Amino acid sequence: MEAEPSLRCGWTTGACATAAAKAAYAAILTGHFPDPVEITLPGGKIAAFALAEWTHTATTATVAVVKDAGDDPDVTHGALIRVTITLAPPGTGITFRAGPGVGTVTRPGLAIPPGEPAINPVPRQMITAAIMELANPCDVTVEISIPGGEVLATRTLNGRLGIVGGLSILGTTGIVIPYSCSAWIHSIHRGIDVARASGLTHVAGSTGNTSEQAVRALHHLPETALLDMGDFVGGTLKYLKSHPIPRVTIAGGVAKMTKLAQGRLDLHSKRGEVDFPALAIMAETAGCHPDIAAKIRHANTAAEAFELAAAHGTALGDAIAAQAWEVAAAVLEDTGMELEILLFDRKGQLQGSSGFAPAHTRNRRV
Repeated sequence: MEAEPSLRCGWTTGACATAAAKAAYAAILTGHFPDPVEITLPGGKIAAFALAEWTHTATTATVAVVKDAGDDPDVTHGALIRVTITLAPPGTGITFRAGPGVGTVTRPGLAIPPGEPAINPVPRQMITAAIMELANPCDVTVEISIPGGEVLATRTLNGRLGIVGGLSILGTTGIVIPYSCSAWIHSIHRGIDVARASGLTHVAGSTGNTSEQAVRALHHLPETALLDMGDFVGGTLKYLKSHPIPRVTIAGGVAKMTKLAQGRLDLHSKRGEVDFPALAIMAETAGCHPDIAAKIRHANTAAEAFELAAAHGTALGDAIAAQAWEVAAAVLEDTGMELEILLFDRKGQLQGSSGFAPAHTRNRRV
């Protein structure tokens, strides 16, 4: 996904931690901190980082870098990524530790096993490569901490994934692309991984808290079965296609699910609004009187359109759910997973349902 030209890219927590680690180890070896410090990102690009804190002794050094996420709505933007490097006994290699504000993995299914600090594989590789640029072999302990990270983590999905005590150190390219919301998508994928590793046979992706609570109550699902997919229904379904789970529910508000029914897999308002003329045609097909369909054509919101249809006895929600099912099933293709679409209003009341059916081929329900 490319950033819009007017938006500024930023750096992942993994890139920031790599820069801090390299500067800290350089200080142990030479007595001097490189500022700015340059690192090589996974794609080969060179990036430079200014140091926010630095201190060292003969055997240890600490450096902090301020996380700059650019114009991406990242909860870690402005956070201090602090790394302490400590010399370790010969032959021990590079060991990673979670300092204050960095979480620990407690559930299976993630790229890092339970008991390990929540520092993902690519950041570990980046840090290892950066340190070994300076000395190879080397024996050090790398402790990463994020002041306030435990509080920031409550605004992420880490708790649901079984990451306790703080944030994760993430990043696959080192670069944050504005509005890609890569950390969110990463959390959705890891949620699916945890559900699979836990042996769950039913997961539910929801666009928001109201629909999540409603679908959880409807199907009596455990927390680990709930995927906070937000607007990223396409990213959720695509990952499920290659990491299948027998039963999948996609749940959301009437506006979001209407956009899905109209073929949009990214439900963010930046990607487009509800097509009311198309919704009016769908309503008339579902049995709405032409006069009511004409009013729906000029409705201000999807909620108003649903109210107009409901007042005249048309179950527009079921029609939307059926069409949204077709769009979602096309992404899952021939997985055979049982797919269900649910629509809820702002009070969490069910407004439409497709029912469960296996995703095999397109257009099998029309």
